[in-house]
Amino acid sequence: MSDAILHFADELMSSWWIYLALWGFAALDGFFPAIPSETLVVTAGVFAASTGEPNLYAVIVVAALGAFIGDHLSYALGRGAGGRLLDRVKPGTKRHTAVQWARRSLEERGGLVLVVARYVPGGRTAVTLTMGSVRFPLRSFTPFAALAAVSWGAYCTLVGFIGGKAFEDNPLKGVVLGIGLALLVTLVVELVRHRLRKRKPQAQVDPQPVEAGRR
Repeated sequence: MSDAILHFADELMSSWWIYLALWGFAALDGFFPAIPSETLVVTAGVFAASTGEPNLYAVIVVAALGAFIGDHLSYALGRGAGGRLLDRVKPGTKRHTAVQWARRSLEERGGLVLVVARYVPGGRTAVTLTMGSVRFPLRSFTPFAALAAVSWGAYCTLVGFIGGKAFEDNPLKGVVLGIGLALLVTLVVELVRHRLRKRKPQAQVDPQPVEAGRR
């Protein structure tokens, strides 16, 4: 069974169609998070290391281009539908939490939050939609989207490449390792965000000192 899966994956990764798939998945993931774009990019990185196909640099470029376009499509969707899409998100859900985080982070960090959102589950779509709905300037959005796309494409591909180098004779194990490393990074980001949120100072009124002897 594993040999059949490996043969199928090897044929897919050696075909030029893989570049179209990488581009399409990365673009669709911008407004439809259920698309497993990160998994596909990591897998391509694994096979680039173990078999030499697809080309490592081409994977990074194509994935980054797809992510860049997907972010702009999500941004345009946010501008068109505005806050209506975000207001319909049910409170208490993971998506609602992501939207609330996106709004707070956008106020605090501006466009840089788009880069951070790449490593937050559900964060990318929430941030791009929010930036569109609040009319964040496109001329400022585009450079941050480019930085986020390139960093994400390189990160996912190189994580897969590390897994592929570790298991050159068994790419499937390399895929498991690569995806595991990607999940570990996501977990670390989430833990850091959680700790920072808990440590964030809250406005408190300092108690007035009581003079000795005063009743």
